Amino acid sequence: MDISWMAWTPITAVFFTCIALMLVGMTIWEIVSPTVARRGFLPIVTTRGDRLFIGLLGSAYIHLAWLGLTDMAVWIATVISA
Repeated sequence: MDISWMAWTPITAVFFTCIALMLVGMTIWEIVSPTVARRGFLPIVTTRGDRLFIGLLGSAYIHLAWLGLTDMAVWIATVISA
């Protein structure tokens, strides 16, 4: 598997490390305290993992739209998605 096409900078490594640590943390949390499905802001029943996935997906869409539609700094999109 050749991944030389991706620019592996320290920031990229930190990003993927944080995602991996979130997944490990969520797994440990699920083992220690099983999740309870609940209704939240969206009118759907979700678990902890579902909400994490929806949040990550929403942040990704905000960043992609920001990069595609504006020339301003990407840090503003990070603040919006936080």
